[in-house]
Amino acid sequence: MKADRMSVFQAGKPNEAFKEYFVGQSYLNMLSTEQVVIGNVTFEPGCRNNWHIHHATSGGGQLLLVTAGRGYYQEWGNEARELHPQDVVHIPAGVKHWHGAAPDSWFQHLAVEVPGDNCRNEWCEAVSDEAYRKLK
Repeated sequence: MKADRMSVFQAGKPNEAFKEYFVGQSYLNMLSTEQVVIGNVTFEPGCRNNWHIHHATSGGGQLLLVTAGRGYYQEWGNEARELHPQDVVHIPAGVKHWHGAAPDSWFQHLAVEVPGDNCRNEWCEAVSDEAYRKLK
């Protein structure tokens, strides 16, 4: 599956700005930076972002709209959830989580930053290869 033809949204360029927070190669195409920030994030097979938290004093968080491929979402302390096109993931502010592609599939989602007050991201440790290999 070619990255730029996965869905109606182009994959964009290699995600150099956040490279240190990913295991593997991701691509980023910012669809909106006004009113609501929306980025189309494309993950090569096996690529995933580090554990992270979206902080806010009110509101905030993130919304994932899966557009192509197969991937995972996991909250700290919970089992990983397999994701497919048309899945929607609501991530409240303050929840430690990660998301990314399955080992054998490209994966793409729209990442929507939920508006809030004093929003910021905290990047944490990488998802270990050992934990990732245990996923179905």
